[in-house]
Amino acid sequence: MLKKKGLLISGAVSLSLVLAACGGNNDDNGNNGNSADGGGDPEYQWDFVTEEMQGEVQYEYAAEFAERLQEKSDGNIEMTVYEYGGLGDGVDQAEQLMMGSTEFGIVSPGFTGTMVEEAQIFALHFLFPDDIELTQQILNESEALNVELREKYEEHSMTPLAYWTEGAMQWTGNQPLRTPEDFNGFQIRVQNSPLINTSYEAYDADPTPMDWGELYTGLDQGVVDGQENPIFFIENAGFHEVQDHMTISNHNNYVAMTVVNTDFYNELPEDVQEMIDETIEEMREVGYDLQDEMNEEFLTVIEEDTDNPTEVYELSEDEREAFRELALPVRDFFRENNGEDAGRILDMLLDEIDEAQGN
Repeated sequence: MLKKKGLLISGAVSLSLVLAACGGNNDDNGNNGNSADGGGDPEYQWDFVTEEMQGEVQYEYAAEFAERLQEKSDGNIEMTVYEYGGLGDGVDQAEQLMMGSTEFGIVSPGFTGTMVEEAQIFALHFLFPDDIELTQQILNESEALNVELREKYEEHSMTPLAYWTEGAMQWTGNQPLRTPEDFNGFQIRVQNSPLINTSYEAYDADPTPMDWGELYTGLDQGVVDGQENPIFFIENAGFHEVQDHMTISNHNNYVAMTVVNTDFYNELPEDVQEMIDETIEEMREVGYDLQDEMNEEFLTVIEEDTDNPTEVYELSEDEREAFRELALPVRDFFRENNGEDAGRILDMLLDEIDEAQGN
């Protein structure tokens, strides 16, 4: 069973999140929703699907997003926020967004990498800066992502309204993972993305696609040897309970997209679009603060969990450099195999990263 924990999030953001996450009614399928106040029916009733559970970053982001739109619209917009599995797995959810049966969602590019090949850019290791705040700034401002890649998604009726980080990715394993040699033959669970496979094959690992709903059992039974995720997700899903080792590698960032069905959004009245756009801008800071606080808090929880002792090891810069050297050639694979505009988008993004770092 996956664990579901309540979180203690400080400040005013905490109160609004708790109200949003806990104040709604359950629908017939037991999914938590956020209902408009007042006597009349809301003018708009939309679904917002996420890939995580209540108490995790995506769900809490969506709950806060729904609460703010409800307030801005004086109760005329009601959004039902779905936990992972409420409307199928990650691939199902992306398809529903594309078809318009779901209006809003948070989507991991890894689940859409076979549809929008250029989106596999986020699978490249050691691409973004180690500074998470600077990475979020790049995600906010990048023309390569917010114009060029957005247009690629809109060809499939999905409009990314925002890209945002859920934190740096870390490794857990049934053995220490400190050198590329430790990955030789190591079965690591990955999202179903060809470029993620290639990234781990560069370390001589054995990448194994698996839905995360099956991952706890897969780790426990030895079907796979390890996995990658941000710290908050590792702890909240209980992966550290069935893994003896966690490596602070910061080899990548888990990037999520807030997505809306393109035709649905374009047909909305201008004033409603403006409310959505305004809320998207507000949520950039909220999403960053959520992941920052959760990842810091849950690292301490893992380190202090005596019932499930986990050796936590942070790679040195020299150790990370050994992985980086193997990861860099994968960029050429991306250019050659991930869509006609892969190289152009990657070059644009690399220039933007260099400029943001002052290089």
